[in-house]
Amino acid sequence: MTAPLRKSDEYQPVGISPIELTPETVREHIDGVAAFLGGAANVIMQLSLKPVGYGVMESDVDSGKVMLHPIKRLRTTLTYIAVAMLGDEEDRRSYREAVNESHRTVHTKPGSPVKYNAFDPKLQLWVAACLYWGIDDLYHRLRGPMDPDMAEAFYRYCARLGTTLQMREEMWPATRDRFYAYWEENLATKTIDEPTRRYFNDLTDLKMLPRPLSLALGGLHRFIVTALLPPHLRDEMSMTWSARDERFFTGMLRLISAVWTRLPGPIRLFPYNFYLADMRLRRRFGRPLV
Repeated sequence: MTAPLRKSDEYQPVGISPIELTPETVREHIDGVAAFLGGAANVIMQLSLKPVGYGVMESDVDSGKVMLHPIKRLRTTLTYIAVAMLGDEEDRRSYREAVNESHRTVHTKPGSPVKYNAFDPKLQLWVAACLYWGIDDLYHRLRGPMDPDMAEAFYRYCARLGTTLQMREEMWPATRDRFYAYWEENLATKTIDEPTRRYFNDLTDLKMLPRPLSLALGGLHRFIVTALLPPHLRDEMSMTWSARDERFFTGMLRLISAVWTRLPGPIRLFPYNFYLADMRLRRRFGRPLV
């Protein structure tokens, strides 16, 4: 048995919220622990769109490959989210330029089964959608439903997850209800072929880490990844999930939430506040941002 995927009709359509979030006011709605819990599952969602997946797997930018440089890849990915959600316009411009430079060679290679280009705004829309879906899902699991007006305002704000790169703002579905219609329609089309599945399994089992660490942590990591994947992608990965697994995971999240939500704001925001400060220091001293 699997936990039901939240459908768009669970969210009643609402008008455009009068609330306007800013990098300062959005902080109270961001949980840094979600980065640790949902990161790998979100990568699988993003890369389940084959052009994105093959763009990553075939990339000749070795310094950005998670299987070769996991710590650096973690830094650059979380820095991007931190800049998109918490950064000012200068932060976003600086990081966009740095990411664009690293993406210049990420395009279709000879013999690739799919065509891709890292600058394709449609691919960036899917990546941004996965990031938002993961943030919203873990917020819901950790804190419960958000106030409807705030949920709509937060959703609109999350367009920055795509517009910080080349995604045009008008590409972001206008309301949360429309987003979930887009999400379900597009998720249903995703399949995972054998090369991508092998890559995902290595990522899930933490094969990029030293063997003692992958053996010690790989089982728990696989359990969390399985828990947070939408059932459709869980099936594509040939992962199993039971009602007992769901109850155990729900209890684990309740325990995490009971502790996390009582911590001071700067700690709850970690690691995003840390990576934003790190990016600003790198920029100040002329060090590479990506």
